[in-house]
Amino acid sequence: MTRTPEDRSKWKAVHTRKIDMRTFETGPGAIVVEGTLIDDRLYATYPMSGERRPPGVVHHMTIRMHVVGPDLTIEAIEVAMPAVPREECRETQSSLDRLLGMRIAAGFTEKVKAQIGGAAGCTHLTALLLAMAPAAVQGFWAAISQKAMDPALYGDRAVTFLTDTCRVWRRDGPLMAEFKSNLETAAEDK
Repeated sequence: MTRTPEDRSKWKAVHTRKIDMRTFETGPGAIVVEGTLIDDRLYATYPMSGERRPPGVVHHMTIRMHVVGPDLTIEAIEVAMPAVPREECRETQSSLDRLLGMRIAAGFTEKVKAQIGGAAGCTHLTALLLAMAPAAVQGFWAAISQKAMDPALYGDRAVTFLTDTCRVWRRDGPLMAEFKSNLETAAEDK
């Protein structure tokens, strides 16, 4: 196994990538997730063309995705590209339209890559969108859980979304058992 050099004082930062996401409630069971990706080169670079590029932002992209529940369906998507390394990059702005009607659920990553991965789209937009999917799930539940949820409408969906997403939410774990028990109790109380 290769080890990272331990003396950080000798490291030279050359690039940063910042990804920021925010979720906005837009109505009952509806949200907009806004994600921004900014790549910043900290020094001048010389790409294969030999031209000198000054330091600065090389990618600045924003995706706004309108998601509606309870199935987390993508109803609208908007892409802005304030900064790209080549004008041809902007040709990919409409590539995300292929995702309209898609649900954020199990298998989402594979479906997205099949629709907009590789030469069909932009690797940076794809990376940003895939990072936004879990934020959409979190944001949707944050929006609807501001009030008591109807277990009949959201209970099974919550179990489906959470099952095996991590160790804490494993199918046979104590938290999942407690969660299912609480849903059953809430349904009985209605």
